[in-house]
Amino acid sequence: MAPPVRKAFALRLDPAVHAAVERLASAELRSANAQIEMLLREALEARGYELKARAKARRGRPPKGD
Repeated sequence: MAPPVRKAFALRLDPAVHAAVERLASAELRSANAQIEMLLREALEARGYELKARAKARRGRPPKGD
């Protein structure tokens, strides 16, 4: 099963905003990228946009074939 496709794009941020995101991400043990995505999802939900639940990533080794 292929991993879900993710959209990449450049984002220009004020250095102070980026530093705040990095501090928050560090405190919550996330990458800055994951923190930005989480903040965007929260903001969209707060404005009433329902997002589809994403498929959880499968962890560990794939099962052995016969």
